[in-house]
Amino acid sequence: MSRKLSIGRAAAWTYLVGVLFVTIFPFYWILRTALSDNYALSAHPASLLPVGFTWGPFQRVLGLATTEQSIAEGGSGASIHIGHYLLNSVIYASLSTGLIVFFSTLAAYAFARLQWRGRDFMFSLFLTALMVPGILTLLPNFVLVKELGLLNTFTGLILPGALFSAFNIFFLRQFMLGLSTEIEEAALIDGAGKLRVLFGITLPMTSGPIVTLSILGFIGMWNDYFWPLLATSDDSVQPLTLALAVFKQSSPQSQPDWAGLMAATLVAALPMLALFMVFGRRIVNSIGFSGIK
Repeated sequence: MSRKLSIGRAAAWTYLVGVLFVTIFPFYWILRTALSDNYALSAHPASLLPVGFTWGPFQRVLGLATTEQSIAEGGSGASIHIGHYLLNSVIYASLSTGLIVFFSTLAAYAFARLQWRGRDFMFSLFLTALMVPGILTLLPNFVLVKELGLLNTFTGLILPGALFSAFNIFFLRQFMLGLSTEIEEAALIDGAGKLRVLFGITLPMTSGPIVTLSILGFIGMWNDYFWPLLATSDDSVQPLTLALAVFKQSSPQSQPDWAGLMAATLVAALPMLALFMVFGRRIVNSIGFSGIK
């Protein structure tokens, strides 16, 4: 019996180590490439260690390298105004996430705690939105934003997705259904209105799922590429994801500046990695606790 347990435990550890390796190795490869000389990479593409170790790619991304230094290390001479694009990404992701979570919370409260005719039917209609691929709404949203004259503005970037998220509404509703109604009923008897109950009682008890959705939403908006590509052509509002694509295409040479691109990717990913490392346990616990009631 103990031998079977040992074999099973060894198999489980082997599987976990394999999954961990597959998960972490791409990040290591990004770091290895970002610390390499771009010319040397083509000569030793399979090396597991940085080839011609240099901080040049990070200097190019941060605008600290001259054109001559950049070209000498295989760069294109181009650089990214990383601070400007980081700020754009922060504005876009923060405002979008805040509005989406706020309006989703209002809708979830209405579906979970208020009684009104047609509530369940309307909620079933909301659930059908979960089955609609997001790409199908891109063209209508683009036409709407264009007709409103909001292309190349943060308002045009944020507005189409700010009022509705079927998943967020469903997630928060399921959590609110599991909350005790006694405190809310006591507050209503004491004369509190629905909005006071929502903001004074329900929201504090729902803070865990709200934080989880905020983090997941922020990460999603931070990584968003296709919608900003459609809605913006002016770098004054473009997020960092578009800047990375422009940086890749800026090389006039036969070989792109892979080292610089990986350095820029790492800089862009570090805030999200840090965010998930800090709040990862909260996210997992909230998702597990908010199962279907």
